[in-house]
Amino acid sequence: MMSAIVREVCLVALFTVAACTSNNGNGAGPTNDAGGAAAEASSGGGDAGAKNPDTAPIVSVDRFSDAFAHLFKRSANSSFPAANAPVDCDQGPFITHGLGPAGEKVSYYNFDVLPTTPAPIFVFFAGGAQVAGQLNVVDVVPGDPGYNDFWLISKVTVPSDYVANSVTSLAEITAAGFPIAPTNMLVNCPVVPAGSTAKLRYTSESSALQRGWYRDKVVNYFSFDEHALTTASGGAVPTAPIFVTFNIDPDPNNPMSGPPSGFVTEPGTMQTHNVISVLPAAASYSPLWTVSAYKSASFPMVSNWTTASQSPVAGANLANVNCPVVEVAGSVDGGPDAAGD
Repeated sequence: MMSAIVREVCLVALFTVAACTSNNGNGAGPTNDAGGAAAEASSGGGDAGAKNPDTAPIVSVDRFSDAFAHLFKRSANSSFPAANAPVDCDQGPFITHGLGPAGEKVSYYNFDVLPTTPAPIFVFFAGGAQVAGQLNVVDVVPGDPGYNDFWLISKVTVPSDYVANSVTSLAEITAAGFPIAPTNMLVNCPVVPAGSTAKLRYTSESSALQRGWYRDKVVNYFSFDEHALTTASGGAVPTAPIFVTFNIDPDPNNPMSGPPSGFVTEPGTMQTHNVISVLPAAASYSPLWTVSAYKSASFPMVSNWTTASQSPVAGANLANVNCPVVEVAGSVDGGPDAAGD
């Protein structure tokens, strides 16, 4: 049940496409609302008419600005995409090929360093059912204080006569007085520029961009549902450990060491010996990985979680990174899952 709800939250944009098509004969979707927030609030949040996400302005997104990025700052590498330019996540350095706990070949996307405090995403319900066609609402995007790719589902209760997409911001939710009830469910939905692509998924979910509302503008985001997530102690995003190794071991006196030096790879390939501790099927899995580095000299000896954890440590608990696993191949050495899951 929880997995189904989580999938619906991030996939609500897919339902919106169908709802927009069925609302009128030409498939043009709902009519733009010219009344503004005041009109919507005074009418109970719906009678002023819905906004059309197909013609609404799109929010500016920059995941490579100094205000957001840690590992992928454009100021340090001019090759990163410009603000609002589509991001191809299937190209390095945005995808990494590593190893699973028993030596499985795994692939995961890299969405940079993120905090463990989730941001709220507002999902609309009327009479206990999710409002068909309503895009989810968020109030932060990359670079805003409090932004996170990990969203805490907050249920917004609206009247039975509410018109989908007539409320498109947190300010309007508040002005309308709609009750908000946070849950303990999390979704991993990185906000990206329109046109961005990330083709791989661990499950059968769509890889298409989803849409939501941010302060009356359309926001685009990916959905990664390889594992149902709930909050950990204190409402935090749960984490799981990962071991990586860099071409130059982390050194506080060398700014080119650690992440700027890149991961060690097998000659002529993109295959690293970065090792995740658990696979998506494990109960303790989380795509928010706590990174520790083993010394690069151990690279040839590392083939699974056991050998990685036995290697000399070059740096412990360096950062938490959002890296959803999107592919798992067969075991390399047939060894057991050292994490015990």
